[in-house]
Amino acid sequence: MILLFKIGFLSIGWLDIIDILAVSFFMYQLYKLMHGSVAIKIFLGVLSLYLFYLVVKSAQMELLASILGQFMSVGVLATVILFQQEIRKFLLVIGKTTSFKSGENFFSSFSLWKKQGGSDHNVTPIIEAVKAMSGTSTGALIVFTRDSELKFYVDSGDLIDAEISNRLLLSIFNKYSPLHDGAVIIHKDRIRAARCILPVSENDNLPAQFGLRHRAAVGMSEITDTLILIVSEETGEMSIAENGIVSKNLSGLEIRASINTYLSSVPEPEAENNEPNEEKKKEADAEAIIAYTEKSA
Repeated sequence: MILLFKIGFLSIGWLDIIDILAVSFFMYQLYKLMHGSVAIKIFLGVLSLYLFYLVVKSAQMELLASILGQFMSVGVLATVILFQQEIRKFLLVIGKTTSFKSGENFFSSFSLWKKQGGSDHNVTPIIEAVKAMSGTSTGALIVFTRDSELKFYVDSGDLIDAEISNRLLLSIFNKYSPLHDGAVIIHKDRIRAARCILPVSENDNLPAQFGLRHRAAVGMSEITDTLILIVSEETGEMSIAENGIVSKNLSGLEIRASINTYLSSVPEPEAENNEPNEEKKKEADAEAIIAYTEKSA
């Protein structure tokens, strides 16, 4: 080991520095993973008990040390049982950053190795549909996945595998449709499935006004590399959930930019480039809302 410096009787080398930084990074990620959940309180309780055990053992209090030692001996098993949800989430976070699909380089999963894609994604029908649903306060939950097919979640719903269509999305989320209760999953510019069941977030710090739809969107974005579009049934407000964070009260242009950025990592062109067509777009949106309202009635 290459010696860097000495502090009293301690010899510090480069490997020690790397070791300390690696452990610090791991502990910080662990804290971020458990922050806001009940698990952080359990973790602090277990840590306090372990520190108390070390003090008792050092003080040579044999009876108390032997009792606490019995708890410590099953520490690994108890940790797995108590933190099974957090361990599962941690492994999913690690797993979603790597890709083993055929023909892909392992390092392409990391942001520094990702290639910039094109911006030819068909998002206009989606924007038109969510604007119409927002105008009529029709609830909607749409999951966009860039890399993974999300087969587990697709299988929980009804397979559709159809081209993206404004009318199809409006039909799915119509409150009289048998497919409206659940999420739509979109992969490679196709509607893969509808009525899909998403995991609900266990984060206790979410706003009280978040209903099951928003909590499911946050939960899905926490454990998968997806972007989720939410239309509130109560207020008609459009929101985006990504990496466990919800951006609320977004406009159509902001929704379009978020989806394009997520799918292709290419910034959306500035809004002024589309100024000549703004009036036509507003008229088309108004007509779509009126037509959808008449059909719902």
